[in-house]
Amino acid sequence: MTQTVLVRYGTIPEVARFSHDFEQPPGRHERVVVHSHRGPELGTTLENLRPIAGAQSGSAAAHRAEADDLPVHRVLRRATREDEALHAELRRDADEAFAQWQGRVREWKLELELLDIEWTLDRQKLVLYVLGGRGAETTKLALQAAAAGLAVVEVQPVNADGPVPLESAGGCGSGGCGSGGGCGSH
Repeated sequence: MTQTVLVRYGTIPEVARFSHDFEQPPGRHERVVVHSHRGPELGTTLENLRPIAGAQSGSAAAHRAEADDLPVHRVLRRATREDEALHAELRRDADEAFAQWQGRVREWKLELELLDIEWTLDRQKLVLYVLGGRGAETTKLALQAAAAGLAVVEVQPVNADGPVPLESAGGCGSGGCGSGGGCGSH
C-alpha cells in the first residue's frame, strides 16, 4: 500500500510529499534518499501522513481523491552510510566551487546574488540558489552555464519565504506570461 511522508530536502530546504511502499514507515527525522523534481537527493522525514478519509470505502470518488492527493515523487530508500558519505563529499565539492560560480555570475554581468550551490546525489545536476525571483537573469545564468558546458544546472530563486515555486513565478497562472498562456521554466 502506498503511503505518504513529508520530507525536507535541499541545502535551502523545501518540504514536499513523497510516496513510499515501505512495510514500516520511516520514523520522524530519519534520513532517506528521495527522487525529487531535481533528481535523487538526501532528505529528512518530518511526518507520516494519514490516508485520506473515505479512501478505504472503495468508491470511485474516494479513489479519484486519493489519486489526486498522491505525491508524484518517491522515497527511494532509507539513507545508508554510503549515501551520507557521498552527500558530505558533494557538499565539500560544492563549497569549493562556490567562489568560482560567484566569479562566473560577475563575469557574465548578471544581476544576481548567489547564495549557495549543491549537487544532486547522482551528480547529474547542480542547483544554484540565487536571491530574488524568477526572471530574465535566472534564465541567462542557466543558459550561460549550458553554453559554457559547465554542468546541467537548475537555478533556484530564493526569497524571504524560501525557494520560489515555479507556479508563483512572475504572474504565471494569472495571465502574466504572454498571450500564449504558457510559462517556461527558468
